[in-house]
Amino acid sequence: MIIDSHCHAWSHWPYLPPVPDPENHGSVEQLIHQMDTNGVDRATIVCAQIFQNFDNNNYVADALSRYPDRLEQFADVDSMWSDTYHTPGAAKRLEQAANRWPMKAFTHYVAAEDDGSWFNSPEGIDFLGTAEQLGLIASISMAPRHQNELRKAIERHPNLNFLFHHMSGLRAHGDDARANVDNVIATSKFPNAFLKLSGFHYLTDTTWNFPYKDTRWVYEECYEAFGTNMVWGSDFPVVKKSMTHLQALEAFSTHCDFVSEPDKQAILGGTLKRLLSDARSVNK
Repeated sequence: MIIDSHCHAWSHWPYLPPVPDPENHGSVEQLIHQMDTNGVDRATIVCAQIFQNFDNNNYVADALSRYPDRLEQFADVDSMWSDTYHTPGAAKRLEQAANRWPMKAFTHYVAAEDDGSWFNSPEGIDFLGTAEQLGLIASISMAPRHQNELRKAIERHPNLNFLFHHMSGLRAHGDDARANVDNVIATSKFPNAFLKLSGFHYLTDTTWNFPYKDTRWVYEECYEAFGTNMVWGSDFPVVKKSMTHLQALEAFSTHCDFVSEPDKQAILGGTLKRLLSDARSVNK
């Protein structure tokens, strides 16, 4: 079974440059079509209530009612673009979200200028504690430097599974690449820390050079540290600017030949299937 750990779906394409079919370019129907075409069984939709899609949580919840066996919702709660970002009452808003939407996880985008300390503030502790009690997965977009604070939270909440988007924002190039990889790898000591093996087009320095051989060292070292605490993700439909959905799959399944076959099957779906099964039950 192949489960995509990171994709999006919007009723209107949110990014520049414009596309000729903004109502279709990032739609759920496009996602399902690509899943069917490329043999992906299930997908988790990481909600992002941005620009013309401030009702994205509702849009994705509706999609789950139409494709209950194919999709899971990771609802956007208090991400950096929201008016409620890191304001008092985050735990209550998370509880309300869980009551409103059929979400297995919350997704939360951390602002680049933050240092991550909010997660260890009284508000952040209450927020993550509520997530732990509800049986949610924490799907977090963050920079490598945020790992310093997140490790404290991961240790404090051993029954809360953390998924970090796109290799936790690592890059394969730059003066700080080595130090950042080491910092993210330090988090692998926690059994409830998981890395999304995705974002080849983010790690490279040209965006388009499939199969992204220049990024291999990052994925190889992270695999050595995290093992099957990694989960494959496509980043569809955003990835379309750099490569196809099939290439996003083959960049890992074919070209990461340093991964053993049993571990490859776990990263492609086995690990995430277990996390989803262990998370809260929802009615779609």
